[in-house]
Amino acid sequence: MSESSSSQYLQTLFGLTGKTAVVIGGTGVLGGAIADALAQAGAHVVVVGRNAESGASRVRSIEEKQGSAEFFTADSTNRSDLEALVDHLKTRGKAVDILVNGAGINAATPFLEISDEEWDRIFRVNLLSVKVACQVFGQAMLDQNISGSIINIASMSAITPLSRVFTYSASKAAVLNLTQNLAREWAEQGIRVNALSPGFFPAEQNRKVLTPERVASIMTHTPANRFGDPDELAGAVLLLAAGKAGSFITGTNMAVDGGFSCMTI
Repeated sequence: MSESSSSQYLQTLFGLTGKTAVVIGGTGVLGGAIADALAQAGAHVVVVGRNAESGASRVRSIEEKQGSAEFFTADSTNRSDLEALVDHLKTRGKAVDILVNGAGINAATPFLEISDEEWDRIFRVNLLSVKVACQVFGQAMLDQNISGSIINIASMSAITPLSRVFTYSASKAAVLNLTQNLAREWAEQGIRVNALSPGFFPAEQNRKVLTPERVASIMTHTPANRFGDPDELAGAVLLLAAGKAGSFITGTNMAVDGGFSCMTI
């Protein structure tokens, strides 16, 4: 196969030219890396978040690499904000082909000290935002007869709970359950719903819990013996987003964890 034929084949499998991707939480470290990957594959990326400065910075970074992006200010849990984004894209002749639900917060609180307020706050950001976005953008995909891809960012702690992050683990486990339910619900309509569970990638929501002792424990249980680099999520994201390469993948949870999930003793 010639180089040009090989390039064309890969573009057919993984290319996203002409697609629009909405990345909720795209102003963060991992969400930003996901936005970059989608843009480099040819998608127009809408970076969604509340921090306009961080959003503008991410858009500039994408555009410097010849990608297409814009920032849209929205609260991930606010239905009206997300409906406004759907309307905004319609006025530009665009529809959402790919949705990434990447908003998330964490806290390391002993179980008996977890307040109702903390529990509700974490579940609101980590789970309610996914439910609302899937309703808003899922309805738009159905209305416009789009074979779309929804990628919900879960966590390895959704499968095997990690110490001291009770609420986070419970909320991400619920994200996995919702992902599977929606995958079953929308498969015949051509909407694929999958989860992506990163292993240990230093990011805003986990820096406070990464004490030296915890880092040592993580390395002991990670065969790769290192943290992940945000760019290492790109391959998994493109597979799940791609209309061709990922066309028969739905209802799954893809772990990108350096082997953490296969480690016992």
